[in-house]
Formats: sequence, structure tokens, C-alpha cells
Amino acid sequence: MNKVYESPQAAVADVPDGSSVSIAGFGMTHSFPTSLTVALREQGARRLCIVANSLGTGDYRSNTLIENNQVNRLIVSFSARAGEATSAAEKQIAAGEIEVELVPQGTLVERLRAGGAGIGAFFTRTAVGTAVADGKETRVIDGVEHVLEMGLKVDYAFIRASRADRFGNLEFDGVGRNFMPAFAKGAKIAIAEVDEIVDGELDPERIGLPGIFVSRVVRKTVDVPHDHPAPREGRGADSARTYNGKKGLTRLEMAETAAGLVPNGSYMNLGLGIPTLISNYISGRDIVLHSENGVLGYGTIASRDDYDPEIYNAGGQYVHLEKGASFFESVTSFEMVRGGKVDFVALGAFQVDAVANLANWSTPNMIGGGIGGAMDLVAGDVTVVVLTTHLDSKGRPKLVKECEYPLTGRNCVDIVVTDLCVLRHTGDGWRLEQVAPGFTAAEVAELTEFEFDFADFAPGGARADGGAAG
Repeated sequence: MNKVYESPQAAVADVPDGSSVSIAGFGMTHSFPTSLTVALREQGARRLCIVANSLGTGDYRSNTLIENNQVNRLIVSFSARAGEATSAAEKQIAAGEIEVELVPQGTLVERLRAGGAGIGAFFTRTAVGTAVADGKETRVIDGVEHVLEMGLKVDYAFIRASRADRFGNLEFDGVGRNFMPAFAKGAKIAIAEVDEIVDGELDPERIGLPGIFVSRVVRKTVDVPHDHPAPREGRGADSARTYNGKKGLTRLEMAETAAGLVPNGSYMNLGLGIPTLISNYISGRDIVLHSENGVLGYGTIASRDDYDPEIYNAGGQYVHLEKGASFFESVTSFEMVRGGKVDFVALGAFQVDAVANLANWSTPNMIGGGIGGAMDLVAGDVTVVVLTTHLDSKGRPKLVKECEYPLTGRNCVDIVVTDLCVLRHTGDGWRLEQVAPGFTAAEVAELTEFEFDFADFAPGGARADGGAAG
């Protein structure tokens, strides 16, 4: 048996018009099957349905298929990102040229895994009460509402691995396995792009995906340089906004505050944006960080001069490992969250409201949005900590009476850390626990749309009743 093809072009030559193609990976420099995507662009198949986490960035992204007018449908977790220039995908979606279905990241990999396993559908707590669940069957199971999701099959899958043998067995490095197994299992024909094809066979103990799930193997032909994600202009980690002529907490100080709220012995997931900075404040503590792209036990953000390109968090930032770290695929990662093994989740937000609803994936001016793994992360039995600036860039409250933006989750937020305060949801309402230095509880209340209890709050971070504020 020999599944090796001579080139990416040969491996994709038979992809016909109208095919569904899943493209795995976390972006162009993060285990993205770039050579196969470029080959498909050159091959020119049209009316494609692309299934992916995101469209990636840079010259070799899957978005180039869209720019080449080869795509008429998307099934993705990210179709747009707030604050970025309008992409070709967004323009074509707005023009009605591309149909888009947004799917939570954990649901996406589970749908592909289920499709490949012969499971027609499954019920999940993810996305209940959100726009993603509109029109879908729901059912109460063990007293909790669930939504029905259908298994997903595709014609072709493009995946990436570090090494392969002629039998199609694959070996991954670091977090490189992420979506690969689920995407391969959900495809009729899975094509793997690899750095190396070994002579003989791989060590059975090191195989991350058995060859029975892989139809074709090809050596990569396109090298994409690694780079570090750059913070957006004006959003440096040590920057701070001004309120009433005084500076609030910096993003680093917000992250440090949030880290101080997490007890030792906890497992914690860090979402995109400000929450990623928390990893810099757990060193030496008994807190294990979890990332949905498939790593447990990472630590500080790595510098440009000291990083491993195969070890990065869900935000694409290179990170260092802590003792006891492990790697796994995304299906397993979301099992940890939905199964209640992860204790804390830290996320960013566009809005949080009076009844602890969260909105963090789309705004009215966005075409589509970026759900990512957030809906899965807030669906489990987990303490949800939101880190966000108190006001948005236009000076509007982010802590509102009722969310106007599409919901990520209902009644799911437990703690909010802003650059002005810490608020905790008690079940009946919100209670003030900390205030940024130089500010008063009354000032925070004036800048907050929903009401919260601060009658017992005393300056200096302690409540007047003697209880600890943090």
C-alpha cells in the first residue's frame, strides 16, 4: 500500500466543481495545509463549499480561494473579526455570492467526527439560546436544554502533519494535531500535507492519526515564514484608557487582577485578547492552563527570540510549556470543557448584561462574525470570567441592561474584570468587589448601565461587612 502522491497538484487534480472541502489548521503559520490550498487555487475548481475554523491570513490563506471566486458556501467558526479590514469573504457574503453558516468551534469538530463515525446527529448544550440554535430542534436532557446538531461529511479534507509514511500514518508535533483527526474522519478523501515522508514506517507508538483515515500523502512545497502576532495599534498590553481624567487599569493589570481571583488547584482556559495575558501571572502557582487548540499546561508568552513554532495558544501566540504539559486534538480539548473538567474560562466581551448574558462574537457593523470556541467554553459547568474595558472605543457602556449584540451564552457570566472594577454575579444580581485605584464605587456605577450592589463596599478593596473583596 502506497498513498504517497508526487505533488500537491497531483493530489488535488480530481477535485471537481461543487465539492465540499474541509481545510484544517489555525492559520497560515499554524499547521495550515498551505501547499494543498495553493494547488487547489491553481487547479481552479468552482462552486466549492469550504469547511474551516477560519479563513486564515496572509498570501496563502484559504481566503485566496474566495478571492479567486471559487467558493459559494462557507461553514466556519470565523468569517470576520472585529476591527479588521473588510475581507473578500465579507464582501461576497454581503453581495449574496457566498452563503455562510457559522458554527461554534467545538461543535464543528464534533460534527465532522460524528459524520465520519456514522453518527447522524447529537444533542449539545452549546449555543442554546443563541442565533446559532435558531430553527433547530431542542430537547431538555437531565434538566438542561440541548440543541440538535447534525453530523457533517465532506468530499475532501486538507490536513497537515509533521511526518507520514507510505501507509498514510501521520505524526504530529506540538499542537499540530488540533483539527486534523476530526477533519480527516469526516471526509471521503483526506489528503495530508507533511514536512517529511519517512523511509519505511512510523513508530506505532507515535502515530497521531492511523493511515486508514488518510487517502493521500504529499510533501509540502510552500514554506510560510513564522511570525509573532502583533498587537493592534493603540491596544498595547501596557496601555490604559482614561475615565474622568484618570487612567484605569492597563490590560496587564486587568490580567493580573483576574489571575488573583483564581484559586490554586484550578484548570483554566484563556480566550483571545486580554485573557491571554493571564498566562504571565500564574508562574509558580498550581494553576494549569488549557487551550482549545490542544495543549494543557502552558505558561508565559514566548518572546520573538525564544519560541517553538509548534507550541502556541488559541490566539496564535507562541507560549512556553510548564511541567506536566500534554498535547491532544480539538475534540478531546472540548470534551474537557463541556465535561466539566475545566474550572475557569476567561473571555473577552462586546457586552455583558444585567442577567449575566454574554455577547462577544459579532457587532451590527460586522458581516458574519467570529464565534470560535466561546459558545462551547461557556456551555459547560465552568466559572466564566470576562475581561473587558469598561467602555468601548466610542465611550459606550459594555456593561448594559440588556445585550443588543448576538448572544454567545445565556446567564453564563460569573465575574467581570474591567479596567475600573471587579463585579461578581450572585444569582440575584451583581456585586462590586474591587475598584481600580483612584476611582470610587459611585464613579464606576455612573459608567455602568446595569445596577449593581455596592452598599457594603469600602475603599481599598474590602467590603464594609468585613468580607474579602477579591
